[in-house]
Amino acid sequence: MDRIIVNTTGAVSEIIVGADWKENLPLLPGEGTVILTDSNVNRIYGRDFPGCPVIEIKPGEESKCLGEIERLSEILLSTGVGRSGFILAIGGGVVCDIAGFLASIFMRGIRCGYVSTSLLSQVDASTGGKTGVNLGKIKNMIGSFKQPEFVICDTKMLQTLSDEEYLSGMAELVKTGLIGDATIIDMLENSYSGIIERDDEVLSALVYRAVKYKASIVSKDEKEGSIRRILNFGHTLGHALELHGSLKHGFAVASGMEMAAVFSEKKGLLKNDETNRIIELLNKYKLLKKYKIPADQVKEFMTHDKKRTGTDIYYVFLEGVGKGIVKKVPLEEVIGFYRQYNDK
Repeated sequence: MDRIIVNTTGAVSEIIVGADWKENLPLLPGEGTVILTDSNVNRIYGRDFPGCPVIEIKPGEESKCLGEIERLSEILLSTGVGRSGFILAIGGGVVCDIAGFLASIFMRGIRCGYVSTSLLSQVDASTGGKTGVNLGKIKNMIGSFKQPEFVICDTKMLQTLSDEEYLSGMAELVKTGLIGDATIIDMLENSYSGIIERDDEVLSALVYRAVKYKASIVSKDEKEGSIRRILNFGHTLGHALELHGSLKHGFAVASGMEMAAVFSEKKGLLKNDETNRIIELLNKYKLLKKYKIPADQVKEFMTHDKKRTGTDIYYVFLEGVGKGIVKKVPLEEVIGFYRQYNDK
């Protein structure tokens, strides 16, 4: 078991990797706790939940809307939860996003903690304090920063994920390795069998390295004013593909990383053999899926991207494997490259 501390202004969050989630439930306050989960997680793990009120949502992005936040707030109120209350999220990224946002606004803020059940959530979504819901098709447009008091990443829980959900989370591991911890890329290349077979020891080591890197970034820049932008590698095109409805998050980000690698090479930042190495790894884990989205629709989605500033956008390039760099470039340049890239 490993512990990682995220220190931000006014908040300390503890990330626990490799521990049995049930053994860490004493972290909960003695009373006033409400569990938020989805129907799939409740079906698999509900029998082991502590004796607290349980609120259930539907799995998937459709639950990430303001109408659901209003419904959940009314249920919270009916349970008698006060300002000393605590929301325990048990689920993946959607559940943690909703729980964190709800905790940040209910009665102007109550406490929360997460038991993260998906690979995507363990390596990315549950760490860092970003919360939010979607505004129509625009992803996470309404949200807040809310640090959970703790996040429990029990990698044994990953055994229950579908192959598609598991591999979708793998993309965020690749992302972290490419922008800041090249050891993760080495592990993904050299431990393929163990990763595909979901070996707990291998997964715990990977999740730990990914969370440790992200924690180091978030502790320096909680609200994405500077270096935290590097965590958006692959997400500029990735979010457009996801919003278009073409691909799940991880697969969309994987395609965004492929484009970013090729874009980096075109700008003279990345060597051709490194680009090929990245694409080979993405293909090895079957993360690159076919998609078709016209450039004008990509542009429309990007104009709503939170990384945009005026006519420019903060775009994450690579100077090498494990060396991400953020540059502000004209949005039209990104769209122009996408047109060229998409016609290949």
